[in-house]
Amino acid sequence: MSVVKEMFSRKRVLPLGIILLMVAVWYWRKPTPLVVLHGQTFGSIGYTIKYKDKQRRNFKASIDSLLDVFNNAVSHYRPQSELSKFNRDSVVYFKLPYMYPVLRASRQVYRATSGGFNPAVMPLVNAWGFGPDHSQQPDSAFIDSVLTFIDFNLVQFDSLRAWKKDKRVQLDFSAVAKGQGIDVVLEFLESKGITDAFVEIGGEVNTLGTNAHGKPWRVAILDPASDAINQQYIAIVNLQNRALATSANNFNYVIRDGVRYSHTLNPFTGYPTHNTILSASVFAQDCMTADAYATAFMALGEAKAKEILAQQPGLDAFLIYSLPDGRTETFATAGLQPLLEILPTTEP
Repeated sequence: MSVVKEMFSRKRVLPLGIILLMVAVWYWRKPTPLVVLHGQTFGSIGYTIKYKDKQRRNFKASIDSLLDVFNNAVSHYRPQSELSKFNRDSVVYFKLPYMYPVLRASRQVYRATSGGFNPAVMPLVNAWGFGPDHSQQPDSAFIDSVLTFIDFNLVQFDSLRAWKKDKRVQLDFSAVAKGQGIDVVLEFLESKGITDAFVEIGGEVNTLGTNAHGKPWRVAILDPASDAINQQYIAIVNLQNRALATSANNFNYVIRDGVRYSHTLNPFTGYPTHNTILSASVFAQDCMTADAYATAFMALGEAKAKEILAQQPGLDAFLIYSLPDGRTETFATAGLQPLLEILPTTEP
């Protein structure tokens, strides 16, 4: 009788074990709910923030407040920001912890790109209508005069203050501050114990850990042929503990006398860039660095960008550029290729 009971008991235990295993597998595969936040910063630029948090905490108010303070340091649209004070005066003393790091990173990229990334282009930015001052109309004489002091070496700084050797020098951090803002938000989330997060502002991204499925975050790269209405994607990249910034000229431009001018200015000529590169997506450990290099590559073109990438092992990039016959070509660094998926074209 005991043998029969034992056999019966085993028949009951075996299905129960299978059920427990199935439940464990299901639970392991079940997506982890994300906290998803949306908002605006830097004027009207939208942001999307996603993170895993068992407590389901909502940090939106804190993040909006943080970004507001951040803008008080590096926004050239706020008259009382530290950057605006520097542009008006000869010296500024830092009260916030943001302008010094962006100056330090800007100097590193300025030197690494031999001036291809140059935050001292603010007078040109205004002249071409891309800054807060839209009143100027550039001509060759004005541009030639401005080029005499478009020199980031005229800016001096330490951890307490920044000053300039020429009072005409003005800085524009729009090509690096957005990336820095993303890094600041990600650091804030880390300070709250968040280990998996995705922070996107205006198309730039930085990531921590994994997505809801426990896999790398998937980010699409826009086809530079897109416009504000018709948008399509050319590639998808898997990101984990890495940042991405893309610079392209398909959205931000001005039209003067029927001519469309790119928002990316060549700091060597003083004119909007005119080369074969259409889009530069740069991958780095922080978004501030990726943002700066993406802008530099758009100004320098794909050939010079490839040279710089070969000298910067911490960087990866996906470049899109046009060939002499009008066809579009792409280039991905070796470190990026295993993470990149080129999407099929939608053309017939």
